[in-house]
Amino acid sequence: MDSTVKKTPLHAWHCDHGANMADFGGYEMPLWYGGGTREEHMAVLTSAGLFDTSHMAVILVDGGGARGLLQECFSKDLDRCIGKDPGPLVPGRAVYGAFLNEKGHVIDDALVYKMASDRFMVCVNAGMGGAIAMELERFSDGRLSLITDLTDSLGKIDIQGPGAAKILGAVLKDPEAVFDSMPYFSFKGHFDDRAPRAGQVKLLDGTPILLSRTGYTGEFGFELFVIPEKTEAVWTALLKAGKDAGIRPCGLASRDSLRTGAVLPLSHQDIGGWAFLNHPWDFALPWDAEKTAFTKGFRGDTALLSPTEVFYTAAFAGFDPRKVPAGEESCVLTEDGEAIGTILTCTTDVALGRHQGNIVSSVSGSLPEGAKVRGLSCGFVKLTRALAPGTTVVLTHGKRKVPVEIVSDIRPGRTARRPIREML
Repeated sequence: MDSTVKKTPLHAWHCDHGANMADFGGYEMPLWYGGGTREEHMAVLTSAGLFDTSHMAVILVDGGGARGLLQECFSKDLDRCIGKDPGPLVPGRAVYGAFLNEKGHVIDDALVYKMASDRFMVCVNAGMGGAIAMELERFSDGRLSLITDLTDSLGKIDIQGPGAAKILGAVLKDPEAVFDSMPYFSFKGHFDDRAPRAGQVKLLDGTPILLSRTGYTGEFGFELFVIPEKTEAVWTALLKAGKDAGIRPCGLASRDSLRTGAVLPLSHQDIGGWAFLNHPWDFALPWDAEKTAFTKGFRGDTALLSPTEVFYTAAFAGFDPRKVPAGEESCVLTEDGEAIGTILTCTTDVALGRHQGNIVSSVSGSLPEGAKVRGLSCGFVKLTRALAPGTTVVLTHGKRKVPVEIVSDIRPGRTARRPIREML
C-alpha cells in the first residue's frame, strides 16, 4: 500500500479482523469482511451494520456571514428546506445539497448541519475537506466567517438498519431523552473547536458524541461523530451491544450496493463533471413551484438555467443479478441498438427480485407468495435523451449484453424515514 494513503482510527481493527482492504479516496478502507458483501448487505436490511466512515471530512463555518456564504455556495435554499411547506434550516437540522462551480458541475455533494444561528457543520466526501474549505474561503469576501477544516480530526461511525436504535440505546446515557424529538435529518450534540462538546449526547462511559439521524444506505440509522482516540472504543461497544441482534461490521462494497438500491448518488461518479440537472436528485436544487426558476441565487445557477450541454441521469433495475462494469468501454443501447449513453454505477441489490414484472424485496414484509428473490442489478446511467420509467435499455460491455429497465425507484420498503418509536 502506498505510504501516502491515509488510515482511519479503525485501520488496525479492520486488519486484525480480516477485512479486505483497498484504497478509496486516499484512505485504506475495508471493502468487506470474512462473511462477504451479501451477508453485510442483508445485515443492514434485517438487523444492523456498522460502517467506518472516518474518511469523510468535516468543515466548521462560523461567524455572522456563515449563513449567507453557504446560501451563495451551496445548492439547497437554506431558507426553504425543512418540512412539506418548506421553512428555514433551524438549529438541530441538516440538509443535503451540492457545491457547484460556475459551469453548474458538481465539486462535491454534502450535508449541511445548522448548529446555531451563526455556526454550521459541513460534511463532505473523502479528500474533499480542503477543496471545499478553499472554495468557501475564496467566496467569503471578507465576511465575518471562520472556516475550519477538520479533515482527519474526527472519527465517524455509521450504524444502519432496523436494529440501530435498540443497539445504540444500549450504549447511550439517557437514550430516551436523546431519541425524543429526533426526526429524520436531525441531530443532537455540539462541537467545540475540534471535538464534540460534553453535555447533550454522551455514551455510558461519558464520551461525548454528535449524533445524526442520517446515513447512506436508505435504511433507518444514525451517524456518530467522535474524537479519534475514542473511535475504536465506541466501535467495539456497539458491536458488543448488537452481537445477539446480528450486527455486522460492513465494508464499502455493501455500502455501495445499499446506497444504489436506495437511489443515492456517489459523488464524482454519478454526479460530477457535467451540469447538475435532469437526475433523481432534483430535491437538492432550489426550484420554484413551477420548476422554471430558482428561489435563490447561488454559484452555478446561470449555467443550470441555460445549459450548453444536456444529459439525463436515470436509475435502472435489471431482471436478474447480472452486472455490467461501468466505464468508457461500456455503453447503453436502445432495444434497437442505438448508443445513447454510458453506465455510471452498476451493482447488485441482493434483497431484490421480480414478481409479475414488479420489483419486490425479501425484507419488506410484503413479499408476494411465489416470488423468488435472487438479487437484481441496479444503478445509474447517463443518457443523451430523457427516457420514461418502464423503458428497456441494454447495458453492454464487449460481448456482454444485459437488458434493464429505467425506473423511478429501486428498493421498496426502505426504513430511513421511519420514526424512532416504531423502530424501538
